[in-house]
Amino acid sequence: MKKLDRKTAQAAQYPDKVIQFGEGNFLRAFVDWIIWKMNKSAGFNGGVVVVQPIDRGMVDMLNSQDGLYHLNLQGIDHGKPVDSIDLIDVINRGINPYREFEEYLELAEDPNIRFVISNTTEAGIAFDPDCKFDDRPASSYPGKLTQLLYHRFEYFKGDRSKGFIIFPCELIFLNGKELRKCVLQYIDLWNLGDDFKEWFETACGIYCTLVDRIVPGYPKDNIDEILGKIGYEDKLVDKAEIFHLWVIEAPEKIAKEFPADKAGLNVLFVPSEAPYHARKVTLLNGPHTVLSPVGYLSGLDTVKECVEDPVVGKFVHRVMFDELLETLDLPKPELEQFAHDVLERFVNPYVKHFVTSIMLNSFPKYRTRDLPGLKTYLQRKGTLPAGLVFGLAAIITYYKGGKRGDVEIVPNDDAQTIALLKELWSSGDVGKVAEGVLAAEDIWGENLNEIPGLTALLTEDLSLIQEKGMRSAVESILK
Repeated sequence: MKKLDRKTAQAAQYPDKVIQFGEGNFLRAFVDWIIWKMNKSAGFNGGVVVVQPIDRGMVDMLNSQDGLYHLNLQGIDHGKPVDSIDLIDVINRGINPYREFEEYLELAEDPNIRFVISNTTEAGIAFDPDCKFDDRPASSYPGKLTQLLYHRFEYFKGDRSKGFIIFPCELIFLNGKELRKCVLQYIDLWNLGDDFKEWFETACGIYCTLVDRIVPGYPKDNIDEILGKIGYEDKLVDKAEIFHLWVIEAPEKIAKEFPADKAGLNVLFVPSEAPYHARKVTLLNGPHTVLSPVGYLSGLDTVKECVEDPVVGKFVHRVMFDELLETLDLPKPELEQFAHDVLERFVNPYVKHFVTSIMLNSFPKYRTRDLPGLKTYLQRKGTLPAGLVFGLAAIITYYKGGKRGDVEIVPNDDAQTIALLKELWSSGDVGKVAEGVLAAEDIWGENLNEIPGLTALLTEDLSLIQEKGMRSAVESILK
């Protein structure tokens, strides 16, 4: 088995054109694949420099392979099965700004770099007033971006032709506007001046986007088979479904600079991404967020298993069709068709989407994907959506830790959230757990105990899960 790098593999080399915050499975299977396609078919001629957004990450592994990795796409395309494996060669290098801060800032000095793309999870676009301009680097993503933008402004002496086109891919509504707001807050907090603020607002564009592709990530179930096919030792093999959609709320002039249409890609430049966002986040990501802990604690490992399971599958159908679908305003037949299409994607026979990969940062995901639907359902129906509330109880139960069989349950979230759940569960009182989680304004931005009936129903669900176990508890609420 050969080592994978640019000495052993036939890979193209492109000039740096994109700064990418994030090196995870999704960006590599979605954005970097799109850039790879544009390089091959649309003359984009752009390479990517990856910036590791947190102090622990994978850029060292990425650099050990010279940015190369293989992507396995599987699914049904126009009625025909697709099972492709391609070498993606657009990443030139990765930078860890926590070790290489000067090298990170030097990216701002390259006149050929035009795009900044990010996916730092829903929790990534947030203003942290404790960030300082002199931090090396600022802890938050918007803080790091502001440091980079200011260095570019100074280096090019305010040249308006040197602004960045910025595409945030974090799955929050109006992600571009939220990121822009955070940058402006840092400009004011750090007293960076009106000239810089004007340059940022006139020379740079931050555009709202919506991304859609199911990415299971590293294919641990059949990695030996894949390595045998490619003939390389690749530690960063990525897997995704063939379906992809990127909606970008930006003018035509931006589309000309990012020629995805010429590569035959499903990348749409539109006046408003709002209707696409509401439909996708509610009917795809919303069910994902609650089915994962329910399925995992019921002994299931993949999304496909959850949907096809006679008990958990009914739970998923109830959440999608009876609850979340009722909170949207598009024509019902259109929504039902989209929901059925989503279920088909969930049971893609080629893709094993492990539910544990979905459960990273479950609380901020629930806040953006499911909580709006919970509130709307209550407003429209006068009662709480039982499936969505139970899904929150399942998340809270997962964060209790312990074991599933012989496997240790290790929730992955920010340290403050993990510490809070540990403290609440140590009380042994599910009522206190429910009240404490709902009162956590750091998680929700509000006290959810004020939602009528939510504390009582959540307490009831937590008790049910503790008494009967997850699978029997699901059966009980379905009755």
